[in-house]
Amino acid sequence: MPTDRLFFALGAVLAGLSVAFGAFGAHGLRNSLSPEDLDIFETGARYQMYHALALLAVAWAYARWEAPLIQVAGWLFVAGLVIFSGSLYALVLTGQRWLGAVTPIGGLALLAGWVLLAWAAFRA
Repeated sequence: MPTDRLFFALGAVLAGLSVAFGAFGAHGLRNSLSPEDLDIFETGARYQMYHALALLAVAWAYARWEAPLIQVAGWLFVAGLVIFSGSLYALVLTGQRWLGAVTPIGGLALLAGWVLLAWAAFRA
């Protein structure tokens, strides 16, 4: 599968999952979690949506410029999303608070993805 279509498909799937996770948090977990944990879960879903949309931008940018840095940015968004949002979901669902220490690693990957995407655009 061409790189641009791969990132577009990943973005679409991850955006859909973000809606599903957000609905699950808002409706399925409302009566079983504290307001703080619901907020944490919602943060994971919100950042997942933002970065799923970022993957659509990566697909567009890669189709336009085919810069290797754009591909790296896309994979950083995927990894960051899995680590950032995934650690927040797992923290809330398992009660393992130590997972909060993993979340910033995902955040750094997301930030690096944005930096590389911008850099690639400036260089294109």
